[in-house]
Amino acid sequence: MARVHAAGAVLWRVDERGRIVVALVHRPRYGDWSLPKGKLDGGESTHAAAVREVAEETGWAAVLGRHLGRVDYPVPAGDKRVDYFAARAVTGAFTPNDEVDELRWLPVDEAGPVLTYPHDRVVLRQFTAAPPDTTTVLLVRHAHAGRKSLWTGPDDQRPLSALGRRQTAALTALLPLFGPDRVHAVPKERCVATVAPLAGSLGVPVLAEPLLAESAHSGHDAGHDSSRDSGPDTGLDAAVTRLREIAAAGGTPVVCSQGGVIPGVVAELTGLAEPRARKGSVWVLSFAGSKVVAADHIPPDSGD
Repeated sequence: MARVHAAGAVLWRVDERGRIVVALVHRPRYGDWSLPKGKLDGGESTHAAAVREVAEETGWAAVLGRHLGRVDYPVPAGDKRVDYFAARAVTGAFTPNDEVDELRWLPVDEAGPVLTYPHDRVVLRQFTAAPPDTTTVLLVRHAHAGRKSLWTGPDDQRPLSALGRRQTAALTALLPLFGPDRVHAVPKERCVATVAPLAGSLGVPVLAEPLLAESAHSGHDAGHDSSRDSGPDTGLDAAVTRLREIAAAGGTPVVCSQGGVIPGVVAELTGLAEPRARKGSVWVLSFAGSKVVAADHIPPDSGD
């Protein structure tokens, strides 16, 4: 049986009374009230589809936040799988169309009873499990840079490979969906090159972050992953503190670091055991103050 892939969002904003309100759409074809969602186009990512479908059904541009979960249910064409995200409304206005003839902005406690489907109410409860207005930190592992053994120059200058450049292009398309406003990177060629195209499109500099480099960790040397050391790592403490400082500045920062740093930092911030960090992957960390309230992993566009 075929599986239909779709994406949607809990679209939210602050209304004129200072309340958090969410968007519900009425679809005349089905006579239902639901969260905005729709099927992925060919080759489209779930993140891009969520933003596009929100715009098409509500008229609002949005920036993504945390992943709220995945819902599966049967449809005539097979099984449908929908990934939902929190999405902050930025600008827009609703215009009735063939798919949606009415939009309502409702406080969360009023929205639940209006929704037609139980799975939408489950997603809405996931949305309320953390504050909506969090700071999103996009923690990126640099893209593929080829084999270290084949590079004869200084390691700091090792460039991206052809695969790494493809991964960088994918990241440059993905990360703007979260509304980034500044870019940080470990001062190594492969890290800076991974996020330089994004920084260029935003018109911002790439800010150097030496405390997030592998070389800042105790016991690190070439080919050695300091995150596996059994002794205390003051470099890890400094990296975690620095990432919290970046989050505390607000906005939506992108931070590009290395494979010997990211797993330890994510584990320390979230309590997750052995978090992944493949080249070209992203951790979406949602901060409320200094605390991470959600952590979502986006795998690389292609293997490392």
